[in-house]
Amino acid sequence: MSELTITLPDNVTISEARLLLAIKLYELGRLSCGQAAEIAGYTKGTFLQLLGKQGVAVFAYSPTELEDDLRHA
Repeated sequence: MSELTITLPDNVTISEARLLLAIKLYELGRLSCGQAAEIAGYTKGTFLQLLGKQGVAVFAYSPTELEDDLRHA
């Protein structure tokens, strides 16, 4: 794993920056949920809840795929 050092303004906490970085990398598909949760310093379950609070979709279903899955459930 690589390491990065950055200087943050006083109004941005380290935990906030780690969480937002993890969320964005997850959203872009660059990290799995587990990897992103680890970077953010949360359990996978808590990270999933935080994704929802940030309005990030946990499942990347198109409306058509979702309809198909629901029809076959």
